[in-house]
Amino acid sequence: MGQVSTSLHARLANLAALTALAALAWLPVAHAADWAPTPFRATYAVQWKGMTAGTSQLELRRTGTDTWRYDSRNVARGLFRLAIPDTVTQSSELRFANGETQPLQFRGDDGGPATDRDVALDFDWQAGRVTGKAENRPVDLAIAAGVQDPMSIQIAQMHAAATGAVPARLHSIDKDRIKEYDFTRIGPQKLATDLGELDTIVFESRRPGSSRVIRLWMAPALGYLPVRAERRKGEKLEFMMTIREYSRG
Repeated sequence: MGQVSTSLHARLANLAALTALAALAWLPVAHAADWAPTPFRATYAVQWKGMTAGTSQLELRRTGTDTWRYDSRNVARGLFRLAIPDTVTQSSELRFANGETQPLQFRGDDGGPATDRDVALDFDWQAGRVTGKAENRPVDLAIAAGVQDPMSIQIAQMHAAATGAVPARLHSIDKDRIKEYDFTRIGPQKLATDLGELDTIVFESRRPGSSRVIRLWMAPALGYLPVRAERRKGEKLEFMMTIREYSRG
């Protein structure tokens, strides 16, 4: 399980980059400044290379007039629990201003006593910097307007899908680097889910020049709720996430 442990743990530790894509419900709006998120709770089944790997539980809740907290709780199942015995969590504190998503604080914790896989980032928008630690390495980077954290970037993608601002290029900090992602619309597709058969629109997210792609099935009838997410490298399926339960907060 050594190689499986290292690979899967790394994936689950950054699982919100997939799961956050699979649980936000937005109301379609005509103008970017009009959109607003809906509090929710959702549970997804996670598969790793065709095997059931665990579940991801997500919750978005309001914490103030324009501030929110988005939490991800990922639990391994079966044999994978031998490799990842602890619950992997991620959280993003964020706010919305003029229809834009702005992260304030990001935390990632693998659940164990060691800190070599943990991430703690704080955003100072007045100073234009993000500081903290990523896997015990110091982080101090200049940031421009629109930079996201690993979870808030998915909110920015939902905003783009709901308002029709697609394709879009987004920027997100990943540990101690800022990366670019292209978000594009592929087309419509009917999809059978635990919530019933849904009309969906397929979107893709990828880094420029990368062979890895995250594919999302979003249901307009559910406010562009993504009901399935996949990560592929070329034609090879690495991860798949499918919705099991959903409720508005």
